[in-house]
Amino acid sequence: MTTWALDLDGVLWTGAVGIPGSSKAVERLRAHGHEVVFVTNNSFSTIGEQEQKLAGFGIDAVGRVLNSALAGASLVDAGQRVFVLGGAGIREAVTLRGAIVITDLDTAPDSLDAVLVGLDWDLTYGRLSLAVQAVLAGARFVATNTDSTYPTERGLLPGAGALVGAVQAATGVVPTVAGKPEAPLADLVRARYGAVGIMVGDRADTDGAFAKTLGYEFGLVLSGVTRPADLPVDPTPDVIGTNLAELVDRLA
Repeated sequence: MTTWALDLDGVLWTGAVGIPGSSKAVERLRAHGHEVVFVTNNSFSTIGEQEQKLAGFGIDAVGRVLNSALAGASLVDAGQRVFVLGGAGIREAVTLRGAIVITDLDTAPDSLDAVLVGLDWDLTYGRLSLAVQAVLAGARFVATNTDSTYPTERGLLPGAGALVGAVQAATGVVPTVAGKPEAPLADLVRARYGAVGIMVGDRADTDGAFAKTLGYEFGLVLSGVTRPADLPVDPTPDVIGTNLAELVDRLA
């Protein structure tokens, strides 16, 4: 049995639009006895929301989603005061960790132990300012991920990396990155699903590099950020498919 670790955006869907054949490909993998898990740098949504979205595309993912929010929260300690420049997914993960989510913008920056930055649809200048001031005051700076963009049905939109870059530019502090392609998320995947598998994604810089961190093979699909005109990419994929269905046809 091989673990198939699948990215979400660009592999199973683009925004709210499913990529043809993806749910059937997951069914086929499971029918062949493979473990299928879902590994995403999406830190904005909660695990339940991500499971629900997968269910809406006909994919049962309960208990099979790991995201960069969980990885980011693994880098703070229970009881620490954490300001979240991000969405409900990070707040959920920090709470599960036993740390304290701080939301009051009047909080003294030097009272915060850590700042976790991810995609934040509710970004304001005030929230960005508190994140910057807390990092300057000595709070640990953790980024869920540094994806500069993410694919939607409207095209590419700014990703968490754009916000991380703003905090880094203002503070001069380099964050600890938790999600793909870094070790914290890889540690979570290997602990649950073992050391043998294939990571399937649409970006070489995150999914491909993450495959190397995991020690997994790298399967690249051309249904998201990376397009045929972008080839070759580094790291070199072990296999390339137009989409997940084609990749599974080649390997399953």
